[in-house]
Amino acid sequence: MIIASQKPLQEILDMLEGAKKVLVLGCRGCVAVCSAGGDKEVKTLASAIRLGKKRRGEEIEVVEETFVRQCDPEYLEPLKETGKGYDCVLSMACGVGVNFIADRCPGVKVKPALDTSFYGANLSSGEWKEMCAGCGSCVLHLTGGLCPVARCAKSLSNGPCGGSQGGLCEIDPNVNCVWHMIYEKLKGFGEDSSLEEIMPIRDWTTAGHGGPRHRIREDLLP
Repeated sequence: MIIASQKPLQEILDMLEGAKKVLVLGCRGCVAVCSAGGDKEVKTLASAIRLGKKRRGEEIEVVEETFVRQCDPEYLEPLKETGKGYDCVLSMACGVGVNFIADRCPGVKVKPALDTSFYGANLSSGEWKEMCAGCGSCVLHLTGGLCPVARCAKSLSNGPCGGSQGGLCEIDPNVNCVWHMIYEKLKGFGEDSSLEEIMPIRDWTTAGHGGPRHRIREDLLP
């Protein structure tokens, strides 16, 4: 899922400067699961904005709402008109939701309440870890299911750098070297000899370095 975290309140209050009526808009997708932008967080942030503006001596009306998703057009359709009734829509979705509102609701001023971080998994309550970089060219079948793009600090493709020591990362010694983990995993399967085959130079255009990515499935088109 997409992991995000709320921006500092003072930054949010600053971006709402001059706004008299604001819609705090949550999303019940990934950001709700990682406790950043669901119903509960909408209520908490809306209250904080009211209090923060009051302390600044500024008046503001804050309305609360949460969509099932902000990355799906069917849920955004009503916002094209209702959103015009606000000085600002403060989106608590990931960056996809903010962009999608900006694209599909041209008459609505939208601003982000969250910083979108990464694709991650939930390790325990309140703890998430990056597991996928969304690079568009998956090699997990070659690496025992462990991603060297997302989980290696240098995104190396053919083994560890010279700096890893004792199975730990050179950049952050609190992090396991994923290439050490890959070796141990494949060794356990008796497949470590597959690492002798050199991966070709990665084509990073699939990772977004060639511009915004766009995918079409003809069989699903209307």
